[in-house]
Amino acid sequence: MKELLHSARALLHDMASTLLFFALYALTGNIIVSVAAGIVLSLAQIGWQLAHGKPVEALQWISLVAVMASGATTLATKNALFVTLEPSLIYVLVGLAMLKRGWMLRYLPAIAIETVPDLVIGFGYVWAGLMFFSAVLNLGLALALSVMSWGAVMSAWATGSKIALFFIQYATMKTIGRRRYRAKQGSGQDMLAVAHSA
Repeated sequence: MKELLHSARALLHDMASTLLFFALYALTGNIIVSVAAGIVLSLAQIGWQLAHGKPVEALQWISLVAVMASGATTLATKNALFVTLEPSLIYVLVGLAMLKRGWMLRYLPAIAIETVPDLVIGFGYVWAGLMFFSAVLNLGLALALSVMSWGAVMSAWATGSKIALFFIQYATMKTIGRRRYRAKQGSGQDMLAVAHSA
């Protein structure tokens, strides 16, 4: 459970400005406040990391750019349809970042990287696939539904799909990781027994 919380915390940290932007916009409907809060949070996070000599991950830069671009365009167009189409662009940008091989490694503990590196890479691509699917789904729903209906469906999908994939990944990696770890321990003990009997 400790590993699960560590992974979730790191991913939420990297996506914090985008999540704050969407949450505030959903609650208040005020694009100016939502964009300003998202930008301030993103700049504060990036500034802190740069000041402490820590690397800034691609998802953090994408969050900043996405909030700034989507906010500016929404303010300029004052078009409600654009607000509903924005998440598709953000999903595509995040999906492209997730196509980087091994992007997920920083979110996982050393034991997972050691025992299931192939699953870490594979699930990175699954996450990218979820982002691209969500972009297409959002586009279809934005064009077919009212703004209120779109908001309800996409809010449920955005939260539910990510939580479901997160737990599927966690359960899969934990199960296979334990199996591989035990097999490795068993083969090590067999080799030790052979060495002692020789």
